This record gives sequence, C-alpha cells and structure tokens, in this order.
Amino acid sequence: MPLSPLSPPDAPRVKAYRRRAREGTLAPVLLWFVTPLDGWLILDGHDRAVAALAEGSDPDCVVLARAVDDDVWRRQLRAMTDEHERRTAELARRPGTEDLRHRLAQGLGAVLADLPYEAARTVAWPLPGGPAAWDDLAARAMFECPRD
Repeated sequence: MPLSPLSPPDAPRVKAYRRRAREGTLAPVLLWFVTPLDGWLILDGHDRAVAALAEGSDPDCVVLARAVDDDVWRRQLRAMTDEHERRTAELARRPGTEDLRHRLAQGLGAVLADLPYEAARTVAWPLPGGPAAWDDLAARAMFECPRD
C-alpha cells in the first residue's frame, strides 16, 4: 500500500529508474509490515517500485518489522518442544507410528526455525500532546524533506 500517489510509468523520474532497473542497479524499496493491515506500506521508493514493475520485475525490498522479544519466542520454543516431546512419547508406545513421529519432528523443526525471525504485532502509542504535537512533527519533517 503506497503512502503517497504512485507516479505514472512514463514520468521522468520513473523513466530514469527504469533504466536502473534494466541495469540491475535500482535501490530497494523500503516497506513496513503492519499487522492490522496484514500487509506492507511503502515508506520509501514509490517511483522505484513503479519502475521495477514497469520493467516486468518485482522490486527488491527491505522490510521493517518489529522483532519478537527474545523472552517471548523462547517461551514459545519451550512450550512447543514440551508438547512435541509429550506427543512423541505417547506415539512411541504405539507400534507403526515411526513415520508420523518423523513428520512431527520435521514440522516442529520448520516452526522452530522461524520463531526468532517472525514479526511481532505492530503497536501504536498515543503521542503526548495529541494532534497539535503531530502537526508540529509533520511540519518539521516536511521542511527536512520538501519533495515528499
């Protein structure tokens, strides 16, 4: 989801980026994963994204995401491992369950490998000072980046 309107593929800036896309030197697009939207916001690189897509390729992207706290994923790891050990011990008492135990172990391994890398939910906090403080911050940011 773009945070500003996308330029047309024939805009001068996009044309320059299209050349870079063909050369393979196009900088990545900066995305932010927002869990309530279940998707990404384009923070920077709107024209680069248009250029890459116009050239028939997916743009390279860098994704900002909030990391899960170590304590949280370690607790999840322990809980899943404990449950796996309990289920495996129960299945080991039954004949002919070797294949099922093997598949359970593979599934657990795949889930555990992703734990430290999955994104945490996006959170927001009220800005002290409310809308007036936001307007002040936005005005200062626009002064620093007048083209945005």
